[in-house]
Amino acid sequence: MPDFEQPWWLFALLSALFAALTTIFAKVGVESIDSNLATAIRTVVISAIAWGIVLARGQFQALFSISGKTLLFLGLSGFATGLSWLCYFRALQLGPASRVAPVDKSGLVLILLFSVLFLNEPISWKAIGGTLLILSGTLVLIR
Repeated sequence: MPDFEQPWWLFALLSALFAALTTIFAKVGVESIDSNLATAIRTVVISAIAWGIVLARGQFQALFSISGKTLLFLGLSGFATGLSWLCYFRALQLGPASRVAPVDKSGLVLILLFSVLFLNEPISWKAIGGTLLILSGTLVLIR
């Protein structure tokens, strides 16, 4: 059960909501244009929103104090995000959203594995069981 005293769960739920809307809007958006162009348009919108928030909150100056390691990993994250979005939009163009999205979300299985291997996060039987359920659910949804 989430710790409702902490704000992370609210943002996680909002993220899930917006991810669902992203899929629906993107599926309609890629119907008549190249998926790479659709991704580029989406990226411009996201960049405008993110930089607008940074500027509105007066956080731009912090940009110049970011460490090289932080910039490297944020850059790698951006690179992985870009490749993910390009592949996701192409998959949406080729297949039904109701099958593409569950496969995309099965990345949760990889996140659990990577968080243990690379971040040394602990793993529990509950996490393993939940991960197996996600994997099983994905297989049921795509068949």
